Amino acid sequence: MNTTPSKTTNPDETAAAEDAATKDALGTPSEAGESATAPDDLGEQAARDDAADDGIADEDLEPDPFEEARRGVGAGAAAVVSAALGVVALTGAWTGRVAAERETLIGQIKTSGGGSAAQQISEIYGDAWHTTALVNGVFALLALLVGVVVLVRPAFGAPADRPQPAWVRAVALAGVALGVLGVLISAGMYLDLFVSLPSAGTPAGG
Repeated sequence: MNTTPSKTTNPDETAAAEDAATKDALGTPSEAGESATAPDDLGEQAARDDAADDGIADEDLEPDPFEEARRGVGAGAAAVVSAALGVVALTGAWTGRVAAERETLIGQIKTSGGGSAAQQISEIYGDAWHTTALVNGVFALLALLVGVVVLVRPAFGAPADRPQPAWVRAVALAGVALGVLGVLISAGMYLDLFVSLPSAGTPAGG
């Protein structure tokens, strides 16, 4: 009786097949290592991106020193102008002298054909005096207005990152004080409160 010999299985082939199946199921060690390190790399990259974004935001929030300096220069210049106008209002300007001399010349022309002593005093001296007071008062008023604008400017518009420098406020206050003093003196001069106009004496035997 003929019998077909049964097919025998090689133990080595069976072990190799089992190893291959195990590798396919679990993946190669290199792939497992890459899959394990990939989330860590992504986390580090995200942390670096966040740090870069935070750095840019911090730089944007910091005030520009040159921009702050330009703002201070404008306010400081206006404060100095205010103080200078106040000094000019108290000491007199060349424009006031020219205007006074013009009024004097006009008065001389008006009284050249004759006129009373009171008329000559009023036309030649009084008009020139009042013109000088008026010009000085204009300078004093300008000093007052510029100084007040410098002082109240920070309260309007966009708020500044830094307060107004102390020296700017001090100079602006000086300009305001000089302007107020100049306005009062000019008003007194124009209204003849401090010194009255000379009066013509009564002729003898009159």
